[in-house]
Amino acid sequence: MRVVPAGVAADVAAILADVDEMEAVRRIWRSLGLPGIVDVHTHFMPKSVMDKVWRYFDDAGPLVGRRWPIAYRTDEEQRVRTLRGFGVRAFTSLVYPHKPQMAAWLNEWAASFAAATPDCLHTATLYPEPGVEAYVRRAVESGARVFKVHVQVGRFSPTDPLLDRAWGVIEDAAAPVVIHCGSGPVPGEHTGAGPVAELLTRHPRLRLIVAHMGMPEYTDFLDLADRYDEIRLDTTMAFTPFMEEAMPFPRTEYRRLRDHGDRILFGSDFPNIPHGFVDAMRVLTRLPGVDDDWLRKVFHDNAARLFGLAAPMAG
Repeated sequence: MRVVPAGVAADVAAILADVDEMEAVRRIWRSLGLPGIVDVHTHFMPKSVMDKVWRYFDDAGPLVGRRWPIAYRTDEEQRVRTLRGFGVRAFTSLVYPHKPQMAAWLNEWAASFAAATPDCLHTATLYPEPGVEAYVRRAVESGARVFKVHVQVGRFSPTDPLLDRAWGVIEDAAAPVVIHCGSGPVPGEHTGAGPVAELLTRHPRLRLIVAHMGMPEYTDFLDLADRYDEIRLDTTMAFTPFMEEAMPFPRTEYRRLRDHGDRILFGSDFPNIPHGFVDAMRVLTRLPGVDDDWLRKVFHDNAARLFGLAAPMAG
């Protein structure tokens, strides 16, 4: 019997595990009669930035607060192949700055990445600094389809006066904004629903996608969804055992979760997740009271409608 070297055996096992997970993911969306998945919360960044993000997670930095293993720590090309293997029709490259004079550079990188990756929704970001309106306008004019704002990491208020005109540009363009504004996993100086509510009094037509269901202020952000028709929430990390043990979704809100089925979008946080992609999907299929229609909307139809994704070609 031929002896397989340990390293080769490990590689083969990893490949087989990948194939098994891809089939498990595909089985979920195929069972719902969908053409695939739309994932509104994935991260692709310049390698130097992604490497720093991964080191921060490895070190359980202050904004993470706990050990956080990265499940899909592969090179960029492999990560794109993995999403396509799962059947993800469209995804995002959520970039975000943590200091001034970084956002415009990230926007240039994201535009190039989207141009080379047709299934990536052209993503942009912003930061409260002089010139923000100009580079946000350039991003919109160059085809940006979604923005990312990270209130926690950026340590800024979404109502910072420097951002007001930039928000106006985004509002007029009807470009969705994935905004991390909840106080999970660790509270920030400007996290919580209050600053977002104030922002919406100034710009009520903003299409905000509240990341992570707004955890742990789930109820507060569902309240905003009751008041504003353009508020949406993504499922990123929510309902998973990793988060439920620390920031459980309140059982009293499952009814409203189901009632807002037209405005819940699937997000995974790929590749920066401590569990499998399939796990992020399975927890949704097991939520109390959800049906196949709700799942079809969340995994695909809501985002496909929001971003105007054409139906895939037959065959």
